[in-house]
Amino acid sequence: MTILLSISWRNIWRHPARSGVLLGAIIAGLWAGIMVSSLTNGWIQQRFDNLIQEELAHVQIHHPEFLTEREPWMHIDDTDEISAFLENDDRVSSFTVRTLSDAMIQSALTSSGVQIRGVDPDRERQTTTFHENLIEGEYLDAEVRNPVLLGERLVEKLNVDIGNRVVLSFQDLENDIISGAFNITGIFKTANAPYDERHVFVRAEDLYTLISDRPIHHEIAIMLHDQTESDDLAADLNQQISGITAETWYDLSPELKYITDMGGSMTFYIMVVIMLALAFGILNTMLMAIFERMRELGMLMAIGMSKLRVFVMIMLESVILTLTGASTGLVIAHLSVNYLGRIGLDMSGVGGESMAEFGYDAVVYPIAGTNDYVTTIILVVFTAIIAAVYPAIKALRLNPADVVRD
Repeated sequence: MTILLSISWRNIWRHPARSGVLLGAIIAGLWAGIMVSSLTNGWIQQRFDNLIQEELAHVQIHHPEFLTEREPWMHIDDTDEISAFLENDDRVSSFTVRTLSDAMIQSALTSSGVQIRGVDPDRERQTTTFHENLIEGEYLDAEVRNPVLLGERLVEKLNVDIGNRVVLSFQDLENDIISGAFNITGIFKTANAPYDERHVFVRAEDLYTLISDRPIHHEIAIMLHDQTESDDLAADLNQQISGITAETWYDLSPELKYITDMGGSMTFYIMVVIMLALAFGILNTMLMAIFERMRELGMLMAIGMSKLRVFVMIMLESVILTLTGASTGLVIAHLSVNYLGRIGLDMSGVGGESMAEFGYDAVVYPIAGTNDYVTTIILVVFTAIIAAVYPAIKALRLNPADVVRD
């Protein structure tokens, strides 16, 4: 085997230019494949983190019909009981209660439909990272009557600024339309531009004071120490507390469910396309090598080299050449991913800003896990073996007597 490895290595470099071109193609292809895959993984992970940490949390509790009907009277009745349950559950990291309402927001110039999120400023800050999206002004704990936070896009649409007053109109528990004046104290900007245009944030007590004569809450968002326990916690809540529906982030967001499921197979599909192109390159190179060395191969078989050894030698040439290029490409890709994973890749110059329309950041931090590299190595070896089979069989069909006579 050692002799065959030595012969195979020397045969590869008989034509340095040809082997070098194929090596370059393998290196570039694998680097590009890992980079595209890691960028996709980065976008998916950022979208997941943004939704979970800024909005959804791991588990949410609502009235059984609230998410479909969104009526003010569909609030959670046993908030105190649920709070006591969550405070004594070791799986829970933190939780926050919210009062929600669909509304119209009016400025001096125009109006727009929005969703109001009434939050407890302290609990919301402990549970989510939404407060980190504030780009101007103060948070909801500002010493102002009826403070409200507006998204940057909504501010532009309404032509308002910090210190201006807007009017929010919505339904109370009796389904009557009521209005309240709120003072803009802060402007936020998330990675999701449509979200910024559709949502406003107020203090929960300011909102439920207008809706009802007592505190009411429509949503409880829960963050866990370990997100894999989401299903178990939701099941326990649904079993032990009546009149509510607890759902995990996986159930609440079909979009997040889809992109999370898709992310696991993204690397595989990208690499399959690259491997198909690689297979034709290997096939072409090995066939050319076989046709150029027919006399040599015939002489080897004539002096006693078995067909099995000839077959193994050709397969080794293919695998060694491919693995040399693949290992180099993976090392370069790994260094690139690590570097860009620290500083980020700003895609705004090539239309990345438009990704905000779909909830994705313009600056992406590539992510490539161990599984991505392992999958790539397996696909490379498999491709090299498959692509080399036909040239090897072609060599085995040689008749030593005919080759030597020619």
